[in-house]
Amino acid sequence: MEITVSKSDLLKELTATQGVVERKTTIPILSNFLFEAVDGELTITATDLDLSLRTSCGATVKKEGACTIPARKLYDYVKLLGDGDVSIKLLENHWVNIRAGRSITKMVGMARSNFPSVPTFPLHGVVKIPAQALRTLIAKTVFAISNEESRYTLNGALLVLKPESLTMVATDGHRLAHIVKDGLSFDVAGEMKTLVPRKAMVELFSLLNAPDIEFVEFAKDESTLFFRLGSRLLTSRQLTGQFPNYEAVLPKEHNKSVSVRTTDLQAAIQRVAQFADERSGAIKMRFEKNELRVSSSSTETGESEDSIETDYTGEALAIGFNSQYLVEFLKATESENVRIEFKDSQSAGQLRPEGVEDYKYRYVVMPMRI
Repeated sequence: MEITVSKSDLLKELTATQGVVERKTTIPILSNFLFEAVDGELTITATDLDLSLRTSCGATVKKEGACTIPARKLYDYVKLLGDGDVSIKLLENHWVNIRAGRSITKMVGMARSNFPSVPTFPLHGVVKIPAQALRTLIAKTVFAISNEESRYTLNGALLVLKPESLTMVATDGHRLAHIVKDGLSFDVAGEMKTLVPRKAMVELFSLLNAPDIEFVEFAKDESTLFFRLGSRLLTSRQLTGQFPNYEAVLPKEHNKSVSVRTTDLQAAIQRVAQFADERSGAIKMRFEKNELRVSSSSTETGESEDSIETDYTGEALAIGFNSQYLVEFLKATESENVRIEFKDSQSAGQLRPEGVEDYKYRYVVMPMRI
């Protein structure tokens, strides 16, 4: 293999694939990129066996072929090169020669045959999802996914495609983020439910930042999810198992509510949380006439209270919440005001952005004892 490629094109694709490369692995080949050169194109593949990304860019191919190159080392090196062309040539014993201007480097690669094969994109059952809608859904739910590996089916979000809507739900058992985007059109019968793993969502969100991506082509087979974004193909192993019946968790009867300015509430919680118990992060929200008091106390650090003017006229009520759960929602909501809905101090609270018509977004948080 022998190619020449522009440094800017190469770096752009290497940057896109960084998140997929396995950092700590007992399988050395997974720390490498697979480079394949054919027909004036360089294809770069990275995989950790669960997730893979294949991307490509134009190149002058002097000799077609393939090689593997240590991913992190190559990325760090290419970043430091000056602008211009980079020549890459495969030598004997899997060594790779990299030349750029007056810089010449040789890197130790591995046999192409050791690199795992990546699934190919299906020919049928492809659904086109608007990129901006999918990006919004991920941003509003990904933080609520469970990090506990033992809760396997909660290690991803549920994506529900219906003929006219797109829904995404994530929960860790303590809070639940639920968002629906209506007014869409999909060629699906009934509904199509898919569990998307957290890492796939994080990589997908990063790829969706590209300004030229209008649609994501989505498909799946028995074991793999496929997301094609222009010249990039992200594949992910499917999560198996049953996602909880989230509709049973969504509160039906809230008889009290209050509207609060998002930035005011976020700032108050962040200040007060400095003095919350480190392990639980618990704060108390006390709703009183025309006022919301946010407070915390800890025997180690002290106590703190903030108050916000509100339009609340109901009976006084105090509820405990995990401060981090609230702040993560407030950072994601992007609305000027949020409505807090509640029933009593033992029932789950619900937060919703106000004045947002593009989608229906609700966030349910279980109360804490304080």
